[in-house]
Amino acid sequence: MASTTYLQRTVSSTGNRKVATFSAWFKRSILGERWFLNAGGNYSTGYNTKMGFDAEDGIFIMNSSGSTTLRYQTTRKFRDVSAWYHIVVALDTTNSTSADRVKIYVNGTRETLFSTATVPSLNLDLEMNQSTSNKNLMAIGTRYNAGELFDGLMSHVHWCDGTALAPTVFGETDSTTGEWKIKTAPSFTPGTNGFTILRDGNTITDQSANSNNFSLGAGAITATKDCPSNVFATLNPLETNRNIMTSSANGNLVIQNNNASWKNGYSTIATPLTGKYYMECKMISNTGTWYTHFGIQEIDDLANNASGYANYGDGAKSWSYSNNGQKNNSGSGSSYGDAIETGDIVGIAIDCTNSKLYFSNQGVWQNSGNPESGSTGTGAISITANQNYFLGGMIYSGYIGFNFGNGLFGTTAITTNSGNGYAGAEGASKFNYAVPSGYSALSTKGLNT
Repeated sequence: MASTTYLQRTVSSTGNRKVATFSAWFKRSILGERWFLNAGGNYSTGYNTKMGFDAEDGIFIMNSSGSTTLRYQTTRKFRDVSAWYHIVVALDTTNSTSADRVKIYVNGTRETLFSTATVPSLNLDLEMNQSTSNKNLMAIGTRYNAGELFDGLMSHVHWCDGTALAPTVFGETDSTTGEWKIKTAPSFTPGTNGFTILRDGNTITDQSANSNNFSLGAGAITATKDCPSNVFATLNPLETNRNIMTSSANGNLVIQNNNASWKNGYSTIATPLTGKYYMECKMISNTGTWYTHFGIQEIDDLANNASGYANYGDGAKSWSYSNNGQKNNSGSGSSYGDAIETGDIVGIAIDCTNSKLYFSNQGVWQNSGNPESGSTGTGAISITANQNYFLGGMIYSGYIGFNFGNGLFGTTAITTNSGNGYAGAEGASKFNYAVPSGYSALSTKGLNT
């Protein structure tokens, strides 16, 4: 969901106002105050039950009934923009144990440290699941429609009216990796106002036994291959080296720069020492007098800011393909391929096993390159072996989008191949052009192909 998007539903029948469970998976794009649920009316009325990330990136749950009657704020911060979080909030004001009336779980583990903990009174009626006028609006991705809109990805959003459920209903620990993983078909009784949305793709039609459908309050929802069971690389807004992007949203898949100075975007996942990986970049606009670059950046070269080589193509272990048709390395450019025009899609294929790099433009491999040529490296750029590389690009003034296999350039979905695009070797990605044989997306499944 982009920061202009939110969902809403008007509650028509009052359900249980004392007991409920919210469960959802999130991948954040922008940090700071971002709400993910407002159950119980207009934010300005002062009567609502609401949840979200606070200004310091903790999780909060709050109930206002003219005054604050419940408020929990976690001490722990959640600032990883490369990972999916599973959040469960179980509410039960009928519980005789006051500490158990509000339970917050993240990735199956209960949060126990709070900077604020206002315990609700026994049998308190919360401002949720009610049909009373001005208190009957449920919103997802906003505090109603007044701001603090969520920017990022959501998946498997569940609301249970009348039961406080354990996180194990919605997730489980992987017996091999020990990591928390999703249950894609959780079994629970939704109750009067319960629902399941965003379970398969981007549908906001209730997929529970109810028909508690949501409508789009504003913006647009786009399906993505990035999901709790297959995490894709995106651009990293937390990278603090020089010339980092100043505007990245829409799932951290775009760089928009109007500052007339170089801005870079680096992938959240670096390549391993071996393997073959593919991604795509789209030059949406280029309004500056300098060139746009797409390429790879060695991880230590980037981390060592003192070297001064944070720009693509500037360092000894960084290579780029720029829109003047040149290839660049160590700050020097040379003739390579076609000029990159507005609207063109550039493919990057990096063969870490054979230390070769290839670029395509509009599906045509430049310099007569053949990414499937292995150690021969037909038309390849030779790169330093046994290194970890970030993928991405940089722009002086304009707008560029990136597709790491999740099927989107920002919010623009792939439409080629009857809308299905082309998958990498891992079989769970979506690209505009056919992927060279043996190359995978930079994702968790791609890393394990």
